[in-house]
Amino acid sequence: MSLDDAQPWLAVLTVCRQDRAGLARTHEGLAAQSRRDFAWLVQDGGSTDGTPDLLEALRDPAPDWQSIADGGPFDGMNRLLARAAGRFVLFLNAGDTPADAGTFARLAAALAEAPEPDLLYGDAWEETPAGWALKRARSHRRAWAGLFTHHQAIVYRRALVADLRYPTEYRIAADYAFTLDALARAALIRRVEWPVCRFAAGGLSQRLARLGRREQALVRREKLGIPMPVDALITSGQAASLALRRYLPGLYARLRYRGR
Repeated sequence: MSLDDAQPWLAVLTVCRQDRAGLARTHEGLAAQSRRDFAWLVQDGGSTDGTPDLLEALRDPAPDWQSIADGGPFDGMNRLLARAAGRFVLFLNAGDTPADAGTFARLAAALAEAPEPDLLYGDAWEETPAGWALKRARSHRRAWAGLFTHHQAIVYRRALVADLRYPTEYRIAADYAFTLDALARAALIRRVEWPVCRFAAGGLSQRLARLGRREQALVRREKLGIPMPVDALITSGQAASLALRRYLPGLYARLRYRGR
């Protein structure tokens, strides 16, 4: 089936809470897209900062939105996934945007190539103190070491994940567990050699990196059966990478980023 045979071809799913400015930024990125035949669903966690008023006022694209207290961002993602329609889904949190105005047109072309992929991923622009830096995706075959790209740079075929849910017992690593479950089901995974998203800095995964490593270790043992000694080596490598990023940011940037 071609993308034009089903509408919408893509559902963009956004969670937010108390982030009116971030939501406006996401809307701006969606409004700039050259290909506009997508759906935008927003789950707001009961914000009191004027976010519901903004959601009501937004147009072109106008979101299909709900604002209700929930159990956190991953509970919000589960609610969005239950509401979503269309062939593919892309999660963009408030503050995140497509990489540029042509991103969705490129995505549509890549997803339309036969055979249709179950999962597609690419690079991500990451916001850093020095500006935007291009963070190259790793191979999905290295998912044992953690998420191979930003969650916002992964497109899932909705039928593949329609009955999956983010495990809300995790504060940080639920997207890792969700993606491992999707990979286990996927027959065809496609990598694109260009950025899919711009990832806003300051999220929970960056603020609570140590907790994220602990949760990832639990996910690896649960989903992949990785022995604890091996997992300890993986976790140590992640800690070393974080230390390099924190104390030697210039060296980290040269090793991890590919352009600005």
